[in-house]
Amino acid sequence: MRHAQNVKLSLHGLGKSFGPVPAVVDVDLSLHQGEFVSLLGPSGCGKTTTLRMIAGFMKPTAGSIAVNGQTISNPSTVVPPEKRSMSMIFQSYAIWPNMTVGENVAFGLKLRKLGNAEITERVNRILDTVQLRHLKDRYPAELSGGQQQRVALARAIVIEPEVLLLDEPLSNLDANLREEMRSEIRRLHDQFHITTVYVTHDQAEAMVTSDRIVVMNHGRIDQVDDPVSLYNRPRTRFVAGFIGRTNFLDGQVDGDQIVFPGFTVPLGSAPDSASLSGAASFSVRPQTIEIASSRSDGAGWWVEGKVTERAYLGEYWEYVVRPVNGDLKLRVTTPPTTIYEVEQAVWVRIDPARVARVPSPAAEGNLS
Repeated sequence: MRHAQNVKLSLHGLGKSFGPVPAVVDVDLSLHQGEFVSLLGPSGCGKTTTLRMIAGFMKPTAGSIAVNGQTISNPSTVVPPEKRSMSMIFQSYAIWPNMTVGENVAFGLKLRKLGNAEITERVNRILDTVQLRHLKDRYPAELSGGQQQRVALARAIVIEPEVLLLDEPLSNLDANLREEMRSEIRRLHDQFHITTVYVTHDQAEAMVTSDRIVVMNHGRIDQVDDPVSLYNRPRTRFVAGFIGRTNFLDGQVDGDQIVFPGFTVPLGSAPDSASLSGAASFSVRPQTIEIASSRSDGAGWWVEGKVTERAYLGEYWEYVVRPVNGDLKLRVTTPPTTIYEVEQAVWVRIDPARVARVPSPAAEGNLS
């Protein structure tokens, strides 16, 4: 939730090339005061390069970066990192091994020449917040990975930065600890309301922590949206496939029908049907598809098929269903009590209200 409508951080036409190779291309993005925004994408998509330009570690080759309306980076001038009123948390934590927890957290406050009493009070308060007060006199080598990450968070937040930057901060932790820490990061954000830019390749981290997610692909922004909209209404095939898992239905409009491999549906039942012609493609999430042993009278797109694969994943079953007249593979997830056998004849029902229209493979491939 945005805590104010004034823009804290803005990127305008931001670009970075390494020789002839573009790493970031024409990025426009504004963050409001107190907003938490994640840059999400695969390795090499430009998210970390963008973060490093925001931090002042790299000079852009195009565009500009501003904080509170004041330009801090453009191709000719870069305000150095130490003068940006920003804190950055790295993948490696980067806490001082020869300093105690308390000394690490106090480091930035001492650089700002605050009085000893104020430093002690602020350090104790933030250590209480991250539940590390009892470890104040320990050294990093005596801490777990999660505790070290909390020290890094405390050190970054205690100086009350204008903008907090996090670069893949949980990638060194095991799965259970990552899950715990992503919730902790969101809790701290809700408490301190610091404008935050978070870089990750993990869509679950981005979904849990973010007010908005910026999906990057080949140096460009594919889509910026809140997590719910991004998941349910992806605008590109890349976004649909990267945020969670999905089925792509690629068909062709033929008169008043859309012909998919192995089944047809009425054109009028499809999303945005009035604007459909020629190729028609849709994203369908596995958990939105129902599976049954026989067809009922319920509305929707009914497809007759058989189960060709299945996997039990504890919290759910995942099935692969092939239409009887086509080679399309439909992935379907069901509760653990919904059990079908491989080779069993089934029907699946797709609710067109839960289908998202996306560009066809040819159309998206031609996007520049």
